[in-house]
Amino acid sequence: TLPNEAVVSTQSTGKYLLELDECKLTFTDDSLNAIADLAIQKRTGARGLRSILEMTLTDVMFDVPGSDICEVVVTRESVEGKSPPIQKLREKQSEVVSQQAVTV
Repeated sequence: TLPNEAVVSTQSTGKYLLELDECKLTFTDDSLNAIADLAIQKRTGARGLRSILEMTLTDVMFDVPGSDICEVVVTRESVEGKSPPIQKLREKQSEVVSQQAVTV
């Protein structure tokens, strides 16, 4: 297995672009293992990490800008191409205000 920092740092450009839109990029432990397993399976080693991450995050990179997505969670299923990464939405300010007004 690979240390979390090694995998995440290979995709620092993507992470930086998401952070520009105030979106957090999170990897589950299982997803990090899946990335390492896929790199070993493809015999690409550490050099293949970037392409695996790019393939996993391509659609997300287009979804996040200008959206209400505040966090993207990469799972084993998303690395394996079985499902997209989980996209968590931030609460809209108007919803928060209206919920506070109701509870008062």
